[in-house]
Amino acid sequence: MSLLTKSENKWEKKLVDPETALRQIEPGMSIFLGTGVAEPRTLVKHLLSARMANLSDLELIQIISLGEIISLKGTQNKNKFRLKTFFSGWLASEAITSGAVDMIPCQFSSIPRLVSSGIIKVDAVFVQISPPDEAGFASLGVAVDVAKLAMENASLVIGEINRDVPRTSGDTFVHVNDFNYLVNATEPLIYFPHWPVDDVIDRVAANIARIVEDGSCLSFFTGSLYEALGKHLKFKHNLGIHTYTFTDTLMELVQCGAVNNKKKKAFRGKSITAYAQGTPELMKWLHNNPLVEFQGIDLISEQFKTGANDKIIAILPARKVDLTGNIALHVGMNNVTAGPGQIQELFTGAERSRGGRAIFALASRNLKKEPNFLLSVEKYPNQFTIREALDLIITEYGVASLFGKTVRERALALIDIAHPDDRSELVQKAKEANIIYPDQIYLHDAGHFYPDKLSISHIFTDGSKVLFRAIKPSDEEAMRRLFYRFSESTVFYRYFSPIKTMPHAKMQEYVNIDYRRDMSIVGIIEEAGTERIIAEGRYSRQPDNSLADTAFVVDEKYTGHGIASYLLEILIKYSREQGITGFSADVLCDNKAMLKVYEKLPFAIQSRLESGVYHLTINFSEEAIPPVTGKE
Repeated sequence: MSLLTKSENKWEKKLVDPETALRQIEPGMSIFLGTGVAEPRTLVKHLLSARMANLSDLELIQIISLGEIISLKGTQNKNKFRLKTFFSGWLASEAITSGAVDMIPCQFSSIPRLVSSGIIKVDAVFVQISPPDEAGFASLGVAVDVAKLAMENASLVIGEINRDVPRTSGDTFVHVNDFNYLVNATEPLIYFPHWPVDDVIDRVAANIARIVEDGSCLSFFTGSLYEALGKHLKFKHNLGIHTYTFTDTLMELVQCGAVNNKKKKAFRGKSITAYAQGTPELMKWLHNNPLVEFQGIDLISEQFKTGANDKIIAILPARKVDLTGNIALHVGMNNVTAGPGQIQELFTGAERSRGGRAIFALASRNLKKEPNFLLSVEKYPNQFTIREALDLIITEYGVASLFGKTVRERALALIDIAHPDDRSELVQKAKEANIIYPDQIYLHDAGHFYPDKLSISHIFTDGSKVLFRAIKPSDEEAMRRLFYRFSESTVFYRYFSPIKTMPHAKMQEYVNIDYRRDMSIVGIIEEAGTERIIAEGRYSRQPDNSLADTAFVVDEKYTGHGIASYLLEILIKYSREQGITGFSADVLCDNKAMLKVYEKLPFAIQSRLESGVYHLTINFSEEAIPPVTGKE
């Protein structure tokens, strides 16, 4: 007799119909159910419909509920059983609020300890598994979390064999000897189609992608934001995955080569997850795929293990943000991603990671066109209030870097990425609450004309990576600090006078500009997790013609690397699109570095020296005449 026949005979003897399996349940038992898309739906379906006397006063435990068990609603079957869950999102929130379901607030990394210690009592386990192999081993498939630990602590273990469950790699394997009974599944897996993506969410995702550097290790969830993010990450290199949930989007990033996990310190070469959720194509791809490993939820969520990898990027969904940095998370059917416990652990893991970033992302307005940026989120549930450690908040209008900033600076940065139609009211409310200065300037139409496309990263000869973008009102403090780093000669070259101070009143006029008439591009580097402006170039249209006056300044630490020349190229390209036909500039005759910047241009330059100042005029329609070389 072959090994296959022996194995089949051994586990097939344990096969029973669902009713026979359910007759083994005793009143008052606590039953652990497989999580999410790994819910044993056939057993659950019969549990809900059975009229057996023994099925009473039961306690069902499921970490995340996505299937039929939440369809109980309200008081239906309340004498039969109650559900305990660790996740209040998706379908569970309404049932929790109604009192039909018990919520256990808990960090996911603590759940294994609750189960092993008996604080969470487990008498019986219903889990979904793949068909056993020749040696009698089956896979838990797409949900590992604490299923194996629950099986070890239970006196009754029932496995539901579903032939569509992928045989996944990692800590997923269980033996038929671990089960008291087996049933064949008649219900399909829970599948999720690709999420729809609108233009706003796509722009949010594009802004997130600019923060994700090559070699970063990502933590993903499900939903439209993550669906959109995938296409913006396809051209990255050496990305890694350490995530709660593996999705179709992540599968596609592995397939295109953007994700290879080569830079990870733990599980190098492998994407690590506790769950998978998505289409039938994803489930087929995961079958016997060694590139993805499923591990226990403690390994995935514990902050020290997460933070062991460099450059962890935790991309976290937010519902509302207030001007001091408090976050309100999604609730109910709108929460398909993460609860506060998961958010907390990923946030802290990113903090511990060398080069890690924690990003809260949201659209500036919700689907009802209501503002998502408020003076306070005090009235909203599900709050995340560790504002002292907040890093980045991103919308379709840009990135607000909050780390190390004052409440006033935060408010201005957040107003800059709120919806343009909401900014004026936010400024007024912030003034009334004494969050920002009462004389704070705000140009009402400026937000509508902010040039988002002027966001470019460039690496210079000294290795400095500089982000160039249009100046914002919230850049006031950073520009002020740049001014005070200048030497006296640099100040004189830029302003033609020995200016000693740059007070708030003067600087805020400088950073609040009408983008239709003027343009200022700042160069930004990141140091110790905070942004630092190191350069600025601007033009101002002359009132009577199509020329524009220009001026440039570069932090002396970064001169000589071509930053001013690069700024000038950006300004020329943009200005020509705005109908400007040329630039003018006044340069002191001993400012040879700036004169060289202009001389390198491929355009004809008219120069006039007067009182020690070169008055330059650059005509974009006339090419420079190349110098004559060779013998006459």
